[in-house]
Amino acid sequence: MYKQENTGPLISVLVPCYNVEKYLGECIDSIRSQTYKNLEIICINDGSTDSTLDILNRYASIDKRIRVITKENSGYGHSMNVGLSKARGEYVGIVESDDFIEPNMFEILMENALKNNLDISRGSYFEYKTEGKKDLPVDTGYVTKNRVIKPIIDQSPFYQPPSIWCAIYRKDFLERNEIRFLETPGASYQDTSFAFKCYLNAERFMMIDEHFLHYRTDNVNSSINNPKKIFCICDEYTEIWRYAHRDIEHFENVKTLIPVLQLASYKWNLNRLKGKCKILFLKRFRKEFVQLQKEGFIDLSMFNSRNRKFISELIRFPFLLLLRSQV
Repeated sequence: MYKQENTGPLISVLVPCYNVEKYLGECIDSIRSQTYKNLEIICINDGSTDSTLDILNRYASIDKRIRVITKENSGYGHSMNVGLSKARGEYVGIVESDDFIEPNMFEILMENALKNNLDISRGSYFEYKTEGKKDLPVDTGYVTKNRVIKPIIDQSPFYQPPSIWCAIYRKDFLERNEIRFLETPGASYQDTSFAFKCYLNAERFMMIDEHFLHYRTDNVNSSINNPKKIFCICDEYTEIWRYAHRDIEHFENVKTLIPVLQLASYKWNLNRLKGKCKILFLKRFRKEFVQLQKEGFIDLSMFNSRNRKFISELIRFPFLLLLRSQV
């Protein structure tokens, strides 16, 4: 395995925290016990009102690698950007404070990054349920594995969930390409545009066929369980379109890909909503896809038959979709 030579932190691990007293200890313990020791752990407390800050300060008192940043509540995107600005490592990793990781995650990702000179070194994850401690390995068989690719050419990485916490990112790669999180206050799903920006710009990306992170799916406070955040995913795609337009060559390569990704994200969001929220989002959904069609960005050959039918119904008969339990 990779032998550490640099005495400074080669990986800066960002841990955004907001009212996670129930899970925080398991998360921090899993980072502290990594086989790769040459790291710093930057915990960003986003105005927690429970004992989160006390827990962080206790850990910082026993592990000098832990730095605690505390601030008023301003949302996930701002917290992550604060963490990125403070990171001193050559690479940056992210661990959500209600998740936990395998002991060798950062050692393997870093070894892979250095061996292959990667902008992004990535693995996969488990969907984890606290009750019964059930792990389900996530299937990413459609993503090219174990060889260096450029995602804008081999676009398979774009199709996976953002899951930005399964990877490490070269810090100067993020800085050169001005890759930051959208700072919409109180918003969610801000990993969506971040992941897109990373894949759009990466010259050297590799995903290895191993599962490292346990993604907790039954935290009731998670944004995926909050029906009130109706339009947050729309803000992310507005940012994706804005960012993609910055480079004409890049835009030409992804202008018909983005609607494919957008449809999957919007369908997921529609399915989790109910009642008035569902109707309001469906109206926005239709409006945006009518505009995409007018602008010539929807290439039906890139969609399967089910989604081609869905797009037709969305544009022509949108409220028929509400009669179905699943779309």
